[in-house]
Parts: sequence; structure tokens; C-alpha cells
Amino acid sequence: MSDASLENMPALALDWHRAGRGAVIATVVETWGSAPRATGAQMVVSGAGEMEGSVSGGCVEGAVVVEAMELVGSGTARLLEFGVSDDEAFAVGLACGGRIRVLLEPVGGAMPVDLLQELVTARAARQPVAYVADLEGTDRRLDGPRDWPDRFRMDRSGVEEDGRTFIHIHNPPLRMLVVGAVHIAQALVPMARLAGYDAVVIDPRPAFGAAARFPGANIVEEWPDEALAELGLDARTAVVTLTHDPKLDDPAIRAALAAEVFYLGCLGSKRTHAKRVARLDEAGFTPDQIARIHAPVGLDIGAQGPAEIAVSVLAEVTQRLRRG
Repeated sequence: MSDASLENMPALALDWHRAGRGAVIATVVETWGSAPRATGAQMVVSGAGEMEGSVSGGCVEGAVVVEAMELVGSGTARLLEFGVSDDEAFAVGLACGGRIRVLLEPVGGAMPVDLLQELVTARAARQPVAYVADLEGTDRRLDGPRDWPDRFRMDRSGVEEDGRTFIHIHNPPLRMLVVGAVHIAQALVPMARLAGYDAVVIDPRPAFGAAARFPGANIVEEWPDEALAELGLDARTAVVTLTHDPKLDDPAIRAALAAEVFYLGCLGSKRTHAKRVARLDEAGFTPDQIARIHAPVGLDIGAQGPAEIAVSVLAEVTQRLRRG
């Protein structure tokens, strides 16, 4: 996931603009070498020089703020290029320097307010959207996943080969909904969080879903079908069922098969899965729908024990996400 997808700089910029504070959005559009922040990273600068977010981890923020304050209330964008020295890069935890290009767009000028509102609304609704800007002109628009399928799949913002079209991917945060607060889940949930997922544990059994067994985790003590309906399922969601109990797993599987989750994995042997397939077939699911299930769950790496199985699951989820 890109750095920008973890922040909500567009919403902050819109709030500042509407409050009369002025707002300029600074976005990293290109990097070379060991740039401190990834392409798509953003910060917002007000007319008074207030700032939130980051475009370089501290290397060039001061210069960006000065340039941005000059643009507040204007109609034009500005494209800046900075070289990050080896010493500056080392200070923010990198071994060597690099270069970055930063696009400054004043809200109400180069960044139209109505377009920014559309972007903020789409992000709040967990709708994937791409902000497309002409770096040499004034054209701005929002595109969808069908326009840039590879970029959305890889969470990859950047400049096209024409050298002037910048595509900023705003994907919803990744989520992993784990059904069954079992030992594998105890290893999988923290791994998923480290990999950038909002991980949720779903189990109606209080003894299993105890907070002490999942420190800091989001635990939902409801039946899986009810929990998934409340949480919502979309193309940025992975569902993993681990209970071995059809009463818990099957409702979650049916809900996931009826949605556009990008991954559905189910624990169990081939024999267990064959019985599962028979139940789903009887329930009216098609062979193509059933074929979406990854079972036995996880890549076949010879995993032994809960932690290694969790590694295999996260690896398979990643493979499905990035390779499609």
C-alpha cells in the first residue's frame, strides 16, 4: 500500500480551505534513488504555514512550505525538484540520497474544490479512485480501476511514459477479516497488521476472542455472517476462515462468495474442502464461484505449526493481491 493511502490529506486540505485557512496539497510525483517517501506521499500547507503530512521525512519540508505559502489563493500549480544529499538522507534513516519531484496544487485553483470533494467522498466510501493531473497543464480528473488496472492492483502511483501525466492511486486501506480466533489467527493477525492490513478477528465465542489472546486487535464477537454484513465486503478485503466448524465458516464463506473480495481462503484438508464444496453446491453456488476459494488455505510451503501456516496464508494473500 502506498504511503498516501494511510493518510487523509485530501480531507484535511478540503477542511482547511473551507475554514478560510487556505490549503495547498504537496504530492510526491516522482523519486529517484533512496527518496525518503514513496511516490504519492502528501502533505498539506495552510496560508499561515501550518503543515500536516510529509513528502520527504524532513529533508525538504521547509522549502516546500515556503513555496506552498506563495501559492495559497492562486490558480496555478508548481512542480518542484529537490536533491536529497547523502548526509540528509542518513539523518532520516537512509544509506544514501536521491531526488524527488513534488507537485504543489492550491485548493480552489489548480486543485478544483468540486473535484477534491469528489475525491474525499470516494475515499470515505472505500471506493478506489485515481486522481489524474497534467503536470504541464491544467487538466485534472478522477479515473477508476478499469482505466489503470495494473496501477490499482500494485498500489503504484507515478508519471506515465509521456512524462506529464501523473496518476495518483487512492486505494481503500486493505482489510483482512479472520473468522475464528484460533492459534493460527494469533500469529496471522499481527503479521497482517505489519503488512498494512486492517485486521479484524471475528468469533462469537468469548473464550476464543478474548482480548488477552489478541492484544490490540479489533475483535468482533458476532456470528460471521452478521459481522461481515456490518463490516462490508469489497475488492480490497481478504477473508480467511479458520474454525473448521461449518456453523461458523460456512456463513462467512457464503457472504464472501457473494461479494467482490479479492481473496477467500479456508482452513481444512482436501477431504474437509470436498464436503464444503458439496454444501455450497447444494446451496446453489456455481462451480466458478466455488473455485474462488483457496483451500487448503495458504501456499504449499510445507508449513508446520500455527506461525508457519500464518506465513503461508499471508504469502498467498499477497500473491493474489499483487498478481491478480
